[in-house]
Amino acid sequence: MMRRLAVLSLALATVCLGAAGVSAKPTADTGPGCGLGKMAWSQYKKQKSIGPQALMGITNMLFPPSNQGFGITYETLGCTNDEKLWAEEKATMFAGINFENLSQDMAQGRGEHLASLATLLRMPAEEQAEFFAMTQSGEASPVALVKALHEAMAAHPVLAKGSTAR
Repeated sequence: MMRRLAVLSLALATVCLGAAGVSAKPTADTGPGCGLGKMAWSQYKKQKSIGPQALMGITNMLFPPSNQGFGITYETLGCTNDEKLWAEEKATMFAGINFENLSQDMAQGRGEHLASLATLLRMPAEEQAEFFAMTQSGEASPVALVKALHEAMAAHPVLAKGSTAR
C-alpha cells in the first residue's frame, strides 16, 4: 500500500512539474482545442484563465466523450482538418484495390483508373495530362506507387501546387 502511494505521489509530482513548465511558456492557443466545450464557453471573457479552460476541457470530456473526434472528422464544433491523412489513405486503398488496372493505365499514360487516382490525389483537371505522363514508372506495390507519385509530384514545378504531397 505504501509503495503504491509513493508511486502515485511521484507520478502526480511529475505531472504537476511538467504542467508548471508548460504553463510558463506563452502560447497562442486560447484553450483546449475545439469541440462542445470550446463552443459552449467561447463567449467567456479571459479565455486563457484557468477557469474557462477547465470548463472547456471538462465539457469536452463529458458531453459526449467523442465530440472532439467527431468535430475534427466532420469539421464541426469549431474543429478543422486538412484532410491530407485521409486523402493519402484513400489513394493508397484505391491503388491497392485497383492495382492491376492502375498499372495498365499507368503504362499507357491514360485511363479511367489513373484519372480516378489523380482525382483522389487532388490533381487539378488541367494538369492531369502532365500527371499521366509522369506516372509511367512501373512501381511494384500500391504503397510504393502512391509514395513515388507523391515524391514525384512534390518535385514537379507544376504538379506540386495541386497535390496532397505539400
